[in-house]
Parts: sequence; C-alpha cells; structure tokens
Amino acid sequence: MISRCPVCGEKLHVKVYKCSRCGTEISGLFPQNEFSLLSQEQLKFLRIFLRSRGNLSETARYFGISNPTARSRLESILRTLSLDEPIGGGGESPDRKEILEMLERGEISVDEAEKLLRKAR
Repeated sequence: MISRCPVCGEKLHVKVYKCSRCGTEISGLFPQNEFSLLSQEQLKFLRIFLRSRGNLSETARYFGISNPTARSRLESILRTLSLDEPIGGGGESPDRKEILEMLERGEISVDEAEKLLRKAR
C-alpha cells in the first residue's frame, strides 16, 4: 500500500472503497490510520515485536540482528508514527527499578544501565 505521494511525499487519502465481491463503491475522503505510514518491513518488525510481548531481545533473535539494530528499527517505527517523544515530554528518566528491569529484559546494555542509574533520582 502506498501511503505517501510519490511526487511530493505528502500523505495520501483514500477516496474510494470498493467491494471486491459485488463492485459497490463508496466515495468520500477517508483518513488512513497512522500504521498505514509504515513500510512492509516496519510492519513485520512491529508484528514480531508485539508477538514477543515487547521483548526486544527476542525480536532481535527472531530477525538474527543485534539488540542495537533492533532498537534502531523500533526507534525508526516510533519516528514514523510520531511517537518518538517519550511519555512525560522526555524530561523524566526511568527510576532505578525500571532501569534494572530494562537491563534484566535485555532492552539496554550494562553500560546504558550504568549511565541511566547515575542520572536516576
């Protein structure tokens, strides 16, 4: 599915819905959901990430990629969906318990955990 104009890059809108069985057409200007902006590759990554219940390490193993590469792909999806700003405006850092849980789940490296723990309240 093409979600952006190949000429100018602006979002495309659905204008006609057509029944493949009887041919009925409904015309209008229908908004697309935000997930239509994702590429097929991004959708596949997101499906596997969700099936793994948000376990980035498991997702990385599935694709045979490193955790940093998996994190980069997830960040790309978040940017595409305009969800790259963390809840709370990004000014809040995770507390010590959250950092240790992220480390245990393999979502961050030991070095990243150390840096976050230094900043934590």
